[in-house]
Amino acid sequence: MSNQSAKADRGKLRLSLVPPEIIWDVAVIREYGNLKYHDPENWRGVEVERYRDAAYRHFLRYLENPHGVDEESGLPHLWHWACNVAFLCALESGGLPDPCEVEIKLPGEQASPRTVGITFADELSERRYNNETD
Repeated sequence: MSNQSAKADRGKLRLSLVPPEIIWDVAVIREYGNLKYHDPENWRGVEVERYRDAAYRHFLRYLENPHGVDEESGLPHLWHWACNVAFLCALESGGLPDPCEVEIKLPGEQASPRTVGITFADELSERRYNNETD
């Protein structure tokens, strides 16, 4: 177990587990959108269904050609898809659990009474996602 007296971070999400490429990819698409629409916050006023449709279109194009690029922007469909999914995560977060309060457990493990009960498939996670195993 890690020393919690030096740094009390047990149970906090380790954002370093997120591949930085997705952050860079979404940032490129956001910069393109800012040039096109001249407003970094305009995405908040778009209907969720339009982002679902856009994500689906870019995802299908990505499946057809993993290296394909969007005709208008010249940027990869995969990056556009990731950005649309990021918008959906933000816009639909009100109906989802707070990620900072979710106890992550493997299938078959007992959840504590306060948990939302989200689990990951065994093939996606070999250990508990907390600092007890570090």
